[in-house]
Amino acid sequence: QVQLVESGGGLVQAGDSLRLSCAASGRTFSNNAMGWFRQAPGNEREFVAVISWNGGIRYYRDSVKGRFTISRDNAKNTVYLQMNSLKPEATAVYYCAARGRTFSTGMGVRDYDYWGQGTQVTVSS
Repeated sequence: QVQLVESGGGLVQAGDSLRLSCAASGRTFSNNAMGWFRQAPGNEREFVAVISWNGGIRYYRDSVKGRFTISRDNAKNTVYLQMNSLKPEATAVYYCAARGRTFSTGMGVRDYDYWGQGTQVTVSS
């Protein structure tokens, strides 16, 4: 059974940092893009960042560029999201996702086949 388990969320103040982790089990995703999405109450799930299978390609939503960094460790089957200079508008449940199709990336919710349960990030002003 494939599982993606996020961790690292929490309550922080504006300007603080958090590092989210997502550990995959049940299969390897070393040939698959992995991404982070978030969903705030009343909003649709939105793209945050994606990293290609080998880390050579990384895309971010405009509002987090320069502050968030996505990375991965294929030996650990884990993807990370380092979030610096957090703002209150970053408050959301953050989801890790893995693309089923190999050697390709995507930025849409429908581009991903496997999802974690989410971790709450709350940024107070």
